[in-house]
Amino acid sequence: MSQTTSIQSRDPDWISTPLKELLNLSWPIATSMLSYSVMSLADTLFVGRLGSSALAGVGTASTIAFGICCFPMGMLRAVKVLVSQSVGAKQPASHVRAYLGAGLILALLLGLMAVFVGRWLAPWISGLTATTEAGRCALQYLTIRMLQAPFFLAYVTIREVRYGLSDARSPMVASIAANAVNIVLDAVFILGLDWNVSGAAWATVIASAFEMLFLVAGSFREGLGIFTCRFRHIVSIVKLGFPTGLQFVLEIGSFVVLAVMISALSEIQMAAHQIALQVVHFSFLPAFAVSEASSVLTGQAVGANRDDLVRRISALGVKTTTVYNGFCTLVFVGSAHWITTLFSPQVQVQVAATHLLYLAAAFQLADGANMVYRGVLRGTGDVRIPALIGILTAWALTPPLTWLLGYEAGLGALGAWLGLCAEIFLGAALLRSRLARGSWLSAAQRSRIELSITGTIQSREDPVCNDLDSSTC
Repeated sequence: MSQTTSIQSRDPDWISTPLKELLNLSWPIATSMLSYSVMSLADTLFVGRLGSSALAGVGTASTIAFGICCFPMGMLRAVKVLVSQSVGAKQPASHVRAYLGAGLILALLLGLMAVFVGRWLAPWISGLTATTEAGRCALQYLTIRMLQAPFFLAYVTIREVRYGLSDARSPMVASIAANAVNIVLDAVFILGLDWNVSGAAWATVIASAFEMLFLVAGSFREGLGIFTCRFRHIVSIVKLGFPTGLQFVLEIGSFVVLAVMISALSEIQMAAHQIALQVVHFSFLPAFAVSEASSVLTGQAVGANRDDLVRRISALGVKTTTVYNGFCTLVFVGSAHWITTLFSPQVQVQVAATHLLYLAAAFQLADGANMVYRGVLRGTGDVRIPALIGILTAWALTPPLTWLLGYEAGLGALGAWLGLCAEIFLGAALLRSRLARGSWLSAAQRSRIELSITGTIQSREDPVCNDLDSSTC
């Protein structure tokens, strides 16, 4: 019998209640993501009291900091897929810890590289802002903020493992605790010690370190797998994660270009963009959480050799994001102006941000579907073509339309967001088509074969382990 046909089919534990499992995974992930959004929101609210220059500078620096970490973040997302596929295939606990250890090694190396890149880029930031003062704030914030990278990426690795094990609650608790620490430190450093934007940066760094240590202490008392992983585990993460990491960094690169172009227009436009971005996180991040949960369930289905469940998971994910984002659309349309007044007393900023929220109300339904399709395809192991779709739509539409509509047509940040809207709609249509055609089936089969080979080698090295809950592995 061939290796392809010898892979046994199994029913996942959630086979009779997939929607319940999707929601049980999604809401803690959404809470974690919203907690991260509140962390950024707290920084924005505290920094906003320092003036539009500080707000614009921190907005520019935050976008660049996130962009620098996007490649390692995208690569480390492979850990979740590999762990979830191992769970679906009922492989032993030693496999999970091996992927955890390999991910942590990559997180440390990539985190140190990110610190170096951030320090190297920081002096160039002042030339990307509309005023000298905004540039000074951006430089000051980014130089400190990048110290967060090793802690943040280590947390991402551990979080992805917990997600793959269907445990979304441990990362949620860690995120909420870190958010509380960040808010307290923002108040102490910015208001109490008068550290201004430096205080916001240090608060984020310390909160990220706390978040990582909190999750380590509560999740993996039996070990982190750093000394037991093998080179093949690192190779598996890189092989699966590299296309996604490249997609992330190039897509965010496109978004960074958008932010820089808006920043160069005026402080008013950049402040409006930063406010609208913070508000949209409350619709984007829960939809992203459903995408992550869909990816976990898809990975478990593929590991169990139940490809017939993949489209079902996709449909449930899209319906879930449509319901939630539909509610957010009503909120944005009815309350956009009131929301913007909470962030800035300047009428010009309020008007510009309100227009952006109206546009966000129009595109977020497609954005939710876009994210779910990506998550599902990633869970099958189909990463290369979806990554190419994301890269091409991001660069072919968003920067050119930002220039055409934002600069030439004089629409400012609204023109830039119209380009973003076009990217989202086209990307969702192309990914939906790929999922419907079954173009991911060969990738799912390859994932099972590689999982089977790796599992055979691991079992020979550690034959004592026989279940994912064993504390002796």
